[in-house]
Amino acid sequence: MLLHLDARHREPLADLLRSTPEFSLEDQAVALELIDDTLAARDTYRFLVDVSDAQNATDATDATSAPSVRGYICFGATPMTRGTFDLYWIAVHPAHKGHGVGRALVAGMETELTREGARLVRVETAGTSEYAATRAFYDRLGFEVVARIRDFYWPGNDLVIYGRYFRD
Repeated sequence: MLLHLDARHREPLADLLRSTPEFSLEDQAVALELIDDTLAARDTYRFLVDVSDAQNATDATDATSAPSVRGYICFGATPMTRGTFDLYWIAVHPAHKGHGVGRALVAGMETELTREGARLVRVETAGTSEYAATRAFYDRLGFEVVARIRDFYWPGNDLVIYGRYFRD
């Protein structure tokens, strides 16, 4: 079940980030900063959080319980554009990879953005072998590589930019 970010998600999301081997400590800190800024209403990032249906039934009776988070997506409007959005972060707990959670998160984001007249979603990722599965994920979803900047992050680690255009 996809929910919008709320305070109960913060610690489960921190645990998810720590369990994601692709994310460095610096990556984790940046991702948590975006979560914290959004929870404090200091920023305009948007989040969808995938929680298990079984846990959601428990949440209905206990509003203080932490949900069982399977993954999340963070996205937002690209400044100074019309109808262009950035997918900033997507993470799926390793125990739930390969079960459609990432696909559901992207579909949920696209549903929201389609209602808003989005033309394009852009996502940046690394070019190292550790991110090969991430790039394959975007390929399977119909994103296309629109640019590559060699040695962007450091020598041997390219920036790979994907785009997905919305059709009428």
